[in-house]
Amino acid sequence: MDNRSKLYFYYKKNEELIQKLEPLFEYVENQGFQIVEESKEANIIISVGGDGEFLQAVRHTNFRQDCLYVGITQADESGLYCDFNIDQYDEMVESMKNDSIEVRRFPIIDVTINGQSTFHCLNEAAIRSAIIKTIAMDVFIDDNHFERFRGDGLIVATPTGSTGYNKSTSGAVIDPKIPCLQVTELASLNNNRYRTLGSSFVLNQDRILSLEVIQDGNDYPIVGLDNEAYSIRNIQTLTIQLSDKRIKTVKLKNNSFWDRVQRTFL
Repeated sequence: MDNRSKLYFYYKKNEELIQKLEPLFEYVENQGFQIVEESKEANIIISVGGDGEFLQAVRHTNFRQDCLYVGITQADESGLYCDFNIDQYDEMVESMKNDSIEVRRFPIIDVTINGQSTFHCLNEAAIRSAIIKTIAMDVFIDDNHFERFRGDGLIVATPTGSTGYNKSTSGAVIDPKIPCLQVTELASLNNNRYRTLGSSFVLNQDRILSLEVIQDGNDYPIVGLDNEAYSIRNIQTLTIQLSDKRIKTVKLKNNSFWDRVQRTFL
């Protein structure tokens, strides 16, 4: 990798972390890298703080397609997006200089609300009730009515996002080499009156998922986009599909997605 690369660091500004980062800043500059103050000037964006901070770094730098994203964890953190640890920053820099890394391309979800505003997600999009009442939605796949869901909500996850919120609700872990969407139910009602599939299902990358919210009092459903939540009034429709854009990240050549899954969960 070109050692003239411009680096932007995304992290929570607290004194303890800044002290930990000072040796890293000095080291990368001595190795010929340039640290910049504006993310738009960088061709490598480095998050410090685990998967949550990585997702924030991607979101707050506008899901850039023309740069590489790198994740660094601290000692007490784990990260499926993060290959490096702050205590071994010299190994990270040497790997970047000596081409011991590979570029991964992760898919993004596009979420369009009421046919107007489109948002991006790297992990998952979720819509759920904001009150103590079920939310009802008609579910369409490629304009074909699939089911009427009633329950706490639905999660739509990318393959890399399948290890997050999706997994905690009994969704499957999906290999990121399979470009797809996974739809997982949250506490669905299944009885003589209401009926849903009752399990997660996976959609190919060219499928379009549409959700029409039944207007029965849930005027402020919560829409979760990765690790941020929004309460949007009068949501009527959500259209969700896999974007043709990809986020580029780096990984060590001997550290696959399944290596990280095993290390994190087993």
